[in-house]
Amino acid sequence: MRRREFLEWSALGALGAATLARLPRAFGRDHLVVHGGRPQNLATPLEYFDRLVTPSSVFFVRSHFEVPALDRKRRLHLHGLVGRPLDLGMDDLARHKPVTVTAVLQCAGNGRSLHEPRVPGVQWAHGAMGQASWTGVRLRDLLTKAGVSSQARHVHLAGADSPPKPQVPPFHRSIPIERAMDPSTIVAWKMNGEDLGLAHGAPFRLVVPGWSGNHWVKWLSSIEPAAEPETGFFMEKAYRYPKVPGPPGLPVPPEKTDPVTTFPVKSIIARPADGLRTAAGPQEIVGIACSGTAAVAKVEVRVDDGAWAPAKLEGEPGPGLWQVFRFVHDAPPGRHRAAARATDAKGAAQPEQAQWNPSGYFWNGWHTVSWEVA
Repeated sequence: MRRREFLEWSALGALGAATLARLPRAFGRDHLVVHGGRPQNLATPLEYFDRLVTPSSVFFVRSHFEVPALDRKRRLHLHGLVGRPLDLGMDDLARHKPVTVTAVLQCAGNGRSLHEPRVPGVQWAHGAMGQASWTGVRLRDLLTKAGVSSQARHVHLAGADSPPKPQVPPFHRSIPIERAMDPSTIVAWKMNGEDLGLAHGAPFRLVVPGWSGNHWVKWLSSIEPAAEPETGFFMEKAYRYPKVPGPPGLPVPPEKTDPVTTFPVKSIIARPADGLRTAAGPQEIVGIACSGTAAVAKVEVRVDDGAWAPAKLEGEPGPGLWQVFRFVHDAPPGRHRAAARATDAKGAAQPEQAQWNPSGYFWNGWHTVSWEVA
């Protein structure tokens, strides 16, 4: 681990949620909003949700445990139901034809603090998401090289991070073999054209476009095709969503839930910022919209009590991709309120109110902001 990275992350690790709300430039995490220092949970401010690619320096960070030491020589072990187990280093992975995918990474709990009644967990608002370009090798190419067995129905995944105490369950995940063999699922070692940083899973992490971030295992160290899904707390109790959502506040037993996978359609307004004061004249409402299952078909904006009107979309459409929307409105002096709602190509529409669930996953209600025109 380089000295600079060691000093940066040692300092970050000493921070807690009660520290300064924003990190200084010296830490290399410009303006990330602190939701927790140990483990590190840092959010992207909404002001950066006005572009197609989120800069790595302000890309949100989600961690379950302490960040492991950076080891660029870490090996990736591919074993289990395969004919030829593989022990892969960065040089081995780089021999494969690299592929680059652009995709949204979003924590399943993004928006948790907006659910009513409140639920436990990191109290994210909107900033536990970002879009980046990811470069690596297709997971299916590695599985094929290893001679994955036809009996494999799932792929178990583990990273180099470890629980703080023996009684704390490890963060182990699995994905269905169909998702593992999808050409968009990759083992990535670059983010936005640069080597992955420690906070984002260096030296390699899984990228699963359209699926929530709990599947995007960081500091990836083990890939194991298996006949059955992974077991343990993070598969059997956490990251699960009710099969049939119930009324707010009602507990749901694990056996009545399914694992979370694709994130739902949503849009977020980046500008104007809530509470902002702007000069008189045309007001531009800008934000992002995405869906895990289909391309965004349209985004509509409503100002005050007016009619919904279509916004202009920018960027490539596709499942797991976000597009930037823009809407210009002539607003007279005074206070104003704007709302945005998105609809995807499969007809799924962003609801006015998100569906409450006991873990606070997948908040996607209409996003509204209020501001004053001087």
